[in-house]
Amino acid sequence: MKNIIFAFEDDLPKYKQIYEQFKLLIEQGKLDANEQLPSIRELANSLQVSRNTTLMAYEQLVAEGYIRGEGRKGYFINELETLPFQIALSSQNKKPPQSSDPIYIDFRPGAVDQEHFPLKIWRRLYNQALTLPASFQYGEPFGELCLREQIATYLLQSRGVKTEADSIIIGSSTQQMLINLGHILKGDFLSVIVEDPGYDGAREAFQFHQFSFETIAVHETGADLSRLEQMKSRLIYVTPSHHSPYGVSMSIQQRHTLIQWINKMKGYIIEDDYDSEFRYTQQPFPALASIDSARVIYLGNFSKSFLPGIRLSYMVLPQSLLNVYKKQFLYFESTTSILSQFTMAKFMESGEWSRHIKRMRLVYKQKMHYIVSELKRQFKENIAIIGQQSGLYLLIKVDLDRSEEWLIQEASFYGVKVYPTSIYFVNNKTDNPIIKLGFTNLTFEDIQSGVNLLKKAWLKKTICNY
Repeated sequence: MKNIIFAFEDDLPKYKQIYEQFKLLIEQGKLDANEQLPSIRELANSLQVSRNTTLMAYEQLVAEGYIRGEGRKGYFINELETLPFQIALSSQNKKPPQSSDPIYIDFRPGAVDQEHFPLKIWRRLYNQALTLPASFQYGEPFGELCLREQIATYLLQSRGVKTEADSIIIGSSTQQMLINLGHILKGDFLSVIVEDPGYDGAREAFQFHQFSFETIAVHETGADLSRLEQMKSRLIYVTPSHHSPYGVSMSIQQRHTLIQWINKMKGYIIEDDYDSEFRYTQQPFPALASIDSARVIYLGNFSKSFLPGIRLSYMVLPQSLLNVYKKQFLYFESTTSILSQFTMAKFMESGEWSRHIKRMRLVYKQKMHYIVSELKRQFKENIAIIGQQSGLYLLIKVDLDRSEEWLIQEASFYGVKVYPTSIYFVNNKTDNPIIKLGFTNLTFEDIQSGVNLLKKAWLKKTICNY
């Protein structure tokens, strides 16, 4: 047996540290298959721990299949196949490539401003939810009634959508909702119209059910509905309040055009109303579902406006689909945490949700204005800014005769992570690359530093030519 030295840490049980050390050595191949381990007594003496400590470590390794006990002979190492986690582990231990520089500023879209997150209030309400007897059960398959009632009230007040709690379905994500929805629609609909560019996650959900696609072009100024009458599909997915990714909103005229068309086709509009809370120049536009609830399937979520990790989304179904959906999914368990549902219901009922949205709208508006001013100051005519009127990110169209890949890679060399938009496009490509910059979790200092670094990364060759 090779000499093994353990450096114990104070904050973890010693048996767990012994187990972790042996597990790591076995996975890395530093201990040979069928090699005998020290006896429980020998290991305890050498490590100066109790026999019970080494016994617990060995028992855990046996339970997980890393070692085996052979009666009075002792413990031996099992032969392991090359498993995916071993490959990942070994790759993590390798020296990263030279191009993998540390990230100092991450313009990640969809992150949350931690400084202004109502952590104490949320924790208090969460603890209250834990005292409810219902929190120790599986919960309702379509979501807890208390939360569905609060969402119905909120949608009427903020989005003009009149609905009953019974028509609301709670789920874990927009994609999960779309996959479930696609399951009940695919019998009557073979294709769907999607925006181009548009949310790639929605396309993936539709593709899961093998829907074919038709596309409507969306430009920086808005959607082009001129070809709608020529299309064969009777199902359309749109993001009318805050287009993904351009951030533009459909005008009231376009909304009425869409409603008239869908009534004529006797189909359905799937309205993804994400990011609708954060509009900085005027009040959020009324939802499509507020104009016609019979032909609009409404989707909303708490991920962007509150916390991604909460995994809470909701869907409002027209009466024509509600019974079909509930019959299909009656015996499926809820996909989201019952504790999160109870806590969010309390959060909304107490008025904290409305206060949170108002507070964050002001915070994000200030950050949006700041990042726009910094980008204009540093890049001047080299970029065009898209989507600064609303939302939790903006787009910059970069006019430097460089590819999207080059821009992302050069930014990473300077410790800045930025995001592509090519994933959103189907056919409606742009001449210049467009980069996506989230700002919600960054301080003003972070934003300034990040934009400065982007200038150094992208304009360095231009500057050298002067």
